[in-house]
Amino acid sequence: MATVLEEELQHLLDSPRLPFIARRIDELLAAEDGRRQAFYAQITEGDKAEFINGQAVFPSRVRLRHNQVGKQLLILLDAYVMRHELGYVGYEKIMVSLTRNDYEPDICFFASATSERFTPDQMRFPAPDFVVEVLSPTTAAVDRGVKLDDYAAHSVTEYWIIDPDAETLEQYLLDAKGGVYGLAIKAMTGQVRSVAVPGFDIPVRAIFNPQENRRALQAILAG
Repeated sequence: MATVLEEELQHLLDSPRLPFIARRIDELLAAEDGRRQAFYAQITEGDKAEFINGQAVFPSRVRLRHNQVGKQLLILLDAYVMRHELGYVGYEKIMVSLTRNDYEPDICFFASATSERFTPDQMRFPAPDFVVEVLSPTTAAVDRGVKLDDYAAHSVTEYWIIDPDAETLEQYLLDAKGGVYGLAIKAMTGQVRSVAVPGFDIPVRAIFNPQENRRALQAILAG
């Protein structure tokens, strides 16, 4: 993918139309930034909202299955991070502001080196070390598309995509050299070991099954 991007960039650099293209891009980005500032002024703490490629997006309400899966993973991750004092776990309405877009991931983790600089009234946050998105019918294309590309571009070390219907976990790890994700595992069972959260190693079924979740939580608290 990096090679393709480099080829496209070289094609633009070789084009006599480059100044005209650059001027048009500047105009489009300036107009987009105006919409982004209006978005910031419009949203409130009660909103779940994102700004993606120039458009404000207000996700629909989630189904119970989506909420259960996200909550079960959040419980395990938060307990582990707090026990080992590794950083901060955010969920749902933590607004991650990247170069062009603003997202509110289902779950995200910031290592201590970043989270220690947070302030109590902070409302926008930098790229996390680890992001989890739980798929829904209305968000799947974005979660697998622009978000996957954007998180990689901003050096998010690890990205999990969870499908609550198929009960599968996809773990993507960043290739720092290429700036893209590689699929490490796609699984319904077995163990998943995080790279961005040192030592966080859980059964995949603990994300989907309440009994497995309780056992995994007990192991974390006893460890």
